Amino acid sequence: MTEKVSLEELQLIIRDSLYLALPDFYWVMAEISELKENNTGHCYLELIEKHPDDKNVRARVRAIIWRNRYRFLKAFFENSAGETLREGLKILVKIKVEYHELYGLSLIISDIDPAFTIGEMAMKRLHVIKKLEQEGVFTMNKDLIFPAVPQRIAVISSKNAAGYTDFVNQLKGNSFGYVFYTALIESSLQGTETEQGVISALDKIALNSHLFDLVVIIRGGGSQTDLSWFDSYNIAYHVTQFPLPVITGIGHDKDVTVTDLVANRSLKTPTAVADFLIDSVASAENEIIEISSGIINASRIIIEKNRNSIETSGIKLLPLARIMLSDVKDKLLAKIIEINNTGKELIFRAALIPANQESKLSSSVKSLFSGKVTALKVKNQSLIAASLNFLTVNNVMVKSLESTLLLLEPENVLQRGYSITSVNGRILRNSDQVKINDLIDTQLYEGSLRSKAVSK
Repeated sequence: MTEKVSLEELQLIIRDSLYLALPDFYWVMAEISELKENNTGHCYLELIEKHPDDKNVRARVRAIIWRNRYRFLKAFFENSAGETLREGLKILVKIKVEYHELYGLSLIISDIDPAFTIGEMAMKRLHVIKKLEQEGVFTMNKDLIFPAVPQRIAVISSKNAAGYTDFVNQLKGNSFGYVFYTALIESSLQGTETEQGVISALDKIALNSHLFDLVVIIRGGGSQTDLSWFDSYNIAYHVTQFPLPVITGIGHDKDVTVTDLVANRSLKTPTAVADFLIDSVASAENEIIEISSGIINASRIIIEKNRNSIETSGIKLLPLARIMLSDVKDKLLAKIIEINNTGKELIFRAALIPANQESKLSSSVKSLFSGKVTALKVKNQSLIAASLNFLTVNNVMVKSLESTLLLLEPENVLQRGYSITSVNGRILRNSDQVKINDLIDTQLYEGSLRSKAVSK
């Protein structure tokens, strides 16, 4: 074909060809990739189909729900499926293919089947549950021992959520006066940020798990769409792996998410969670009171039993004690007599010992005194000889030092030809002490001289 056509004409040919080739309506299964509502009320979507690996996209197309139709379909779908149209949702829609010369190919949606979406969500939820069971982690958090007195609580919620406020007020206002310590780790609990926010909060708590007894995930109200985020495999898996018991209060009476199923405890509302914690502490207190009462009663029985035994034993022991005391008294008297006789004999013998010792001591003293006198005389003679020798040696030494001092007297030094030179009364030891024209005094053995320094 060699006929030349304009771009607009080509687009019109494509439009007419598609209309002729695809004149009917089609029910199409797809996933919403993007969804936007413009100011005029029209809804623009991007529909995709993924490979079985759920990652790579194999088809993509633009779709439109016109304003008048969108108002009806949106309300119908939300009432039927309990979900809002959102990104990531799989839908079954009735479409007609249209082609516009300016905007290209698009699918015009005229109807939507909520039953398909409900089935897809249920299938996805069952798939998550089955996967957790196959991995052997489904009951791991349930198997953790729940603390007997749960008072240190890490709370995952939004600080502005009404559910969080109700939870805290219920704990603080408990009629028993129990004290609970709560730490809020903020996280978004609705929308696309739910999964990452809850996982991040759990990771933060895990780093300080020793500070807490358990974790509470709470939210107040919200739509079925918001709850569906807690069917996430990643949130549920993190809960199963958490080292502390996790309690959820995120749903309504008829809603149970996968996160609820894997948690240690699942309650419907934040207030119900608070009541459960209060009741747990009250049960622990009652158990302690019962144990205390049991101990008191058992103690009384034991004391009463032992008191009777003691009284009975006392009655039986009294005659035996009297007999034993009589025997001991007789033995004691015999011992006293024996000791008395022995003492008299020892005293008699002891009187003889000092006389013998006195005789021996007198003889020993005389012998020792005689020996000491002789030794003292010998020591006296040795001391006199040593003293004379010491004086002689030191006398010679003193005379030698005396001669040396005489030689070193200034007069004797001058007599040997030496002189003493001074300037202004200061004795000279080197020429640096003298300046040119200084008067120099020289002391000789006989007489003195005065001279002037003319050169150095």
